[in-house]
Amino acid sequence: MNDSNNTVSQIALLKQKLGSAKIALEGINNEHNGKLEQLIHFIGQLSLACKGQNLELDNKLAKLRHRLHNFDSIDEALPELLSIEKLLQSQYRQTMTQLEESRGSLSTLIGQIQRINSAPEKLKKEINYFKQELTKPFHTVWDYIPKMEAMIRFYEQILHDELLQSDHYEILPHHVQLARELATEISEIEFRKDQRDQVLVLKEVLQGDISLDILLESYHTVLSLLLENIAHEKSASQDFLYALNDALTVVRDVVNSSHNNNQRSNQIKQQLNKEINLRVNNADCILVDVNNSTELKVQLTSQLSALKEALSRKEALEQREQNILKKSIDSMRKELNNITQEANSYKEKLFEHQKLNLLDPLTQLANRTALEDRMEQEYRNHIRFKTPLWIAITDIDHFKSVNDSFGHTTGDKTLQVIAMALKNSLRESEFVARYGGEEFVLLLPDVNEEHISQLLNRVREKIKNIPFRFKNQRITVTLSIGAAQVMDHESIEDTFERADAALYRAKSNGRDRIVIDL
Repeated sequence: MNDSNNTVSQIALLKQKLGSAKIALEGINNEHNGKLEQLIHFIGQLSLACKGQNLELDNKLAKLRHRLHNFDSIDEALPELLSIEKLLQSQYRQTMTQLEESRGSLSTLIGQIQRINSAPEKLKKEINYFKQELTKPFHTVWDYIPKMEAMIRFYEQILHDELLQSDHYEILPHHVQLARELATEISEIEFRKDQRDQVLVLKEVLQGDISLDILLESYHTVLSLLLENIAHEKSASQDFLYALNDALTVVRDVVNSSHNNNQRSNQIKQQLNKEINLRVNNADCILVDVNNSTELKVQLTSQLSALKEALSRKEALEQREQNILKKSIDSMRKELNNITQEANSYKEKLFEHQKLNLLDPLTQLANRTALEDRMEQEYRNHIRFKTPLWIAITDIDHFKSVNDSFGHTTGDKTLQVIAMALKNSLRESEFVARYGGEEFVLLLPDVNEEHISQLLNRVREKIKNIPFRFKNQRITVTLSIGAAQVMDHESIEDTFERADAALYRAKSNGRDRIVIDL
């Protein structure tokens, strides 16, 4: 008997410990879920801060946020993290490259400022210190903008001091050279539509007779336009993110409110279910225990009345839940529609902006950034399908003499005609980009070694036969071309270097010829 009592006590103790363990486990799970929910919310907000830089990255981050809304879908989202990480690394490298190019441009501009001998000594010291600061790499766009503002201040101070000193300035040859260089540089930049007329007028002024005042004002104008564009893009991005964040906050509040209402309703439902079950059990007991039909009828009527009341309350609760849920869904649908409209509008602007960023504004060919992307793509196809891939670099022979003899406007038109001819000479699968100045790069996939010389000679002859006429003078423009095929276990950068070396040999050997590195 004592053994039986001890066993019952031990079982009761074990049940008590099991209940305590369940409660503790539930608490741990709740705490874990709470921390996980905070982490997911943080990831969502962090992903929003990455929007607007890369469409593919935006789409993947949007899918990730959608999956992270549901704990059950977290495992499905984990494989996406690797591809998102690679995209983030690629975007970071591209941003760092653009910042480095911007730093190089600022170094060029500060070098041009240093040519102004009349600048005050104090300002010269500031400029020298500023130039030293430019040796440090930019880590974010916010490192770049203050430097641009400082450049504008330098120009403004120099202009102000020069205007105070004298009303007459001697125009030296290097002033004219600076004006021509600035005209060339602004031809390479894509300005907004509302700025283009102003830029065209400015370019015509720089290519004509200039004064020092005009030159300084032109630099100030260009820098102001560039800074205005940066601020405009920043403002547009921030406005969209603020609107998106506000809409998501509304959706989050609706979801939280719905969740809390659902929990409260579930508790009330549980109580009503217990009450309903109790009434049913009582009715069963009455049927068993009561023999008198009159008393049985009275007690059953009482239980059924209470049961009906409980069911009515449950039905009213469920109807209230449906109304709240419908209202919440309508509210979220409205906010999501607003988000969708904002996102579509911003996506269109971003797509146009990215498209412009991949085009050379003068020739409307792909620019250097687009070339690098296409080189990576073609190289991956080459590795995957084992198809041949060629890189050809072309350079217009004696192009400087065209600019010097007939002006930069004529030189620009020459580049545009040659760019269109190169594009029309290639198949749809082939690619041409302006690399810089008078150099163009061709990517030629799936071309056999016995056909590459014929293809490039056809391109060279087509350019040579263009009937250029400048000031009623017939001019023949020729190309020098260097080409190389991607070899086994060779990077695309090494192939590019070999093609560039072949181009150098073509120009050294008399120009208007093709050299293929085999």
